[in-house]
Amino acid sequence: MTTARATTKGEAIHLLEAAEVGLIHLDYETGWQDTSELKRLGEEAGIRVEYRGHESIAVKSPEALAAGLRRPKLTVRQRNLFCQFDFKTLPVQELEVLEEKAARLGDYILAGHLLQELDSTWV
Repeated sequence: MTTARATTKGEAIHLLEAAEVGLIHLDYETGWQDTSELKRLGEEAGIRVEYRGHESIAVKSPEALAAGLRRPKLTVRQRNLFCQFDFKTLPVQELEVLEEKAARLGDYILAGHLLQELDSTWV
C-alpha cells in the first residue's frame, strides 16, 4: 500500500473513503486536532493516520541548504535542517541570511551531529 499526504481534513476523509492507501500523513496546521478522530476512522478502514509536527532533513552542502530554502515550502511541518558540512565553509553573513530565511519559514538550521531520525536529504 502507498502513503498519501492530506493537506485538509476533508482531503483526509476522502482518502479514508477511497481506501487506496495504507498510511495518511496529516500535513496541515490543525491536523493535530483531528488526529484522534481520523485515526479512529482509519482503524475502521484499515488505514494508519499520523500527524507529525516536524521532519528531519540531512543537508549535505551549503549549496543544498541555500537551494532547499529557495524552493517553496510544501509542508506546515517545522523542518529541522541538520547540516552535514562544516559551518566554517560559509561566510558568517551568508549563514546569518540562511538562518533568517529558515526562521521565517519556521525551520531550524542545526549541526549535523545532532541528527537522530532522518526523513529526507538535500544534496
